[in-house]
Amino acid sequence: MKAKISFNTLDFEVNFSKGNDISIPINFNGEQPNTYGVDIATSKPYQDGQFIGDTRKGGPCNFETYSFTPHCNGTHTECIGHITNERVSVLTSLDQEMIPATLVSVTPRNTTENYTPDLNKEDLVITKEDLELQLKDINPAFLQGLIIRTIPNLENKKSRDYMKVSPAFFSIDAMEYIVSLGVVHLLVDTPSVDRLFDDGHLSAHNIFWETKGKEFNPDTQNKTITEMIFVLDSLEDGCYLLNLQIPAFVSDAAPSRPILYKINEL
Repeated sequence: MKAKISFNTLDFEVNFSKGNDISIPINFNGEQPNTYGVDIATSKPYQDGQFIGDTRKGGPCNFETYSFTPHCNGTHTECIGHITNERVSVLTSLDQEMIPATLVSVTPRNTTENYTPDLNKEDLVITKEDLELQLKDINPAFLQGLIIRTIPNLENKKSRDYMKVSPAFFSIDAMEYIVSLGVVHLLVDTPSVDRLFDDGHLSAHNIFWETKGKEFNPDTQNKTITEMIFVLDSLEDGCYLLNLQIPAFVSDAAPSRPILYKINEL
């Protein structure tokens, strides 16, 4: 299905029958990425007395119980409630259905940019300098969403154990730059925008949501961060429409399925 759309003086065409899924599905009991060494996502047939929810074991239907940690077992979208005392649901924070967005690729590296706690020589960082270079010619109208693909873009991101491989994260300078651009929805292929073990500072999270001391900021409650995506190399850097899909979970985070639609200017 093709549609013609007018947005900010731009006219373009979108083929909504050809979306590009950039999520890592939660593969219950199968291969999956993992952060912080949490239990893997699992499923098991519900059992109660003589009833078993598995047709292979004589049950009338398949009826399973699922166990998983959204922040650690696959692609997920989180809201400000992730870091504040006030419980805020991602379901109420995500209020856009079609988001003008930009995809860029960057190579994390050692840097002298700022971070709290201090950087060490092993840290690979997404820098302001590299983001500025990639975004210098982008139409600001397509920065409501920002999707960042890190290089090298290896398939094992779909099953990586991040206790064995230290992931990249954002410098303070980079996150302040992202905020200055007016980005509302940030999507990354790392398990966190911060260093995994950062003494609880959550510097990049707090900068993005403009929070201090776990206090809720109503001005940024509609902003989201999506982590652990995977963007195929076949998708070129540039402008897209983003459909960020989540289930109806009343929680600070939920598994998510971001879909990118290519746009063709008319």
